[in-house]
Amino acid sequence: MSDLNSAQLPLWVQDRDTVISTENDLEWRYQQPPDYSRQNEFFKKESQVNHPESSLEAIVHNLVRTFEMEASYKTNPEQWLSIVADKFQISTNGGPVFKAQDIVEQGTYNLFMGETEHYSPSTESFESSGTLFHTAFPNGFLWELTEILSGPPKVTFKWRHWGTFSGPYKDYAPTGETVEIFGVSIAQVTEDLKILSMEHFFDNSLFLSKLTKGCPFHVQQGNRE
Repeated sequence: MSDLNSAQLPLWVQDRDTVISTENDLEWRYQQPPDYSRQNEFFKKESQVNHPESSLEAIVHNLVRTFEMEASYKTNPEQWLSIVADKFQISTNGGPVFKAQDIVEQGTYNLFMGETEHYSPSTESFESSGTLFHTAFPNGFLWELTEILSGPPKVTFKWRHWGTFSGPYKDYAPTGETVEIFGVSIAQVTEDLKILSMEHFFDNSLFLSKLTKGCPFHVQQGNRE
């Protein structure tokens, strides 16, 4: 696989922007394809890894980013290139197993974060959950693959999710710090590198604790009175 050039690889494991620019007549959540140009700028500056083109690391990195794009912006799972739609399933930390349609209806944050003191999926919609975290991370909450532990058909890999907490999270003021999540995922893939299943393992409580360490706005307002 490392001997292939990018033109020989399936579209869904090429660069995410290449996937977006190649597709037409799709059911986009917001009636048009997403624009990642702003996030791409910050990714180039802040990424900690540089995978060789067409390496297994680059291929899996691109596959997961294509999946994330499709899960966030395509409302018809039959149009997702990155998965086998009728077989796909996903879970987090050994929890409930979800299908692609569950992601379309509820969103990744609601499915993966779980019920905690500082986040409740039962009170958030797809749109409200996205707005909540996009507001907290206006430059994007970026993702990169950091290491592959085992290759296809069961790909185990480490990853890093990060962003600058420069916007408010609910009633909590931004701290301006870089918030990071580190995790491990296991993806079962087909011979042509479509995802059949994916399991994520990470500590979401640590992530939320960093978003709620700043002073609540009502306290700040009280200090000014």
